Amino acid sequence: MTDVHGAELAVTVIGPDRTGIVADVAEALARLGANLTDSTMTRLRGHFAMTLICTASASATEVEAALLPLSADGQLLVTVRDVGPDEPPHNGGLPYLLSVHGADRLGIVAAVTRVVADAGGNVTDLSTRLVGPLYLLVAEVDLPEGVPGELTKRLAHVADELGVEVNLRPAGADVL
Repeated sequence: MTDVHGAELAVTVIGPDRTGIVADVAEALARLGANLTDSTMTRLRGHFAMTLICTASASATEVEAALLPLSADGQLLVTVRDVGPDEPPHNGGLPYLLSVHGADRLGIVAAVTRVVADAGGNVTDLSTRLVGPLYLLVAEVDLPEGVPGELTKRLAHVADELGVEVNLRPAGADVL
């Protein structure tokens, strides 16, 4: 989709971590005049993963060609695709922070996110980390008005079944 600012593009980069990946991607996009509007990057057990949205006058094909040298050695996988402008959340929800911690076991993410989805909630950001035997999940969720009270009860039930602790609270001003 193109507007006065250009095409909205999603760029993903994954592969073994190395120094300079973010700089290499950002420099290639800057040379094309692409403006980075949203991005997330993480390192997962030695593997790099980044997704970003940019606005560019160049097409997805041109941006992918400019990023091609980054994947020339076969280590990084780079993809670019057109995306539309940001759409409002489908549930018109209010932002909440959900955290789960406890002993690692199969199905924590599946069970907790299913309860959120069944309540009409939308997960907008999610991060998990395994530190020894301790599993930590932190998610930002948008919840329809009136849902948090009942959802807290459902999450407490799932937490008991999983043997973990769950906390749901309104997101503060520090969460975008």
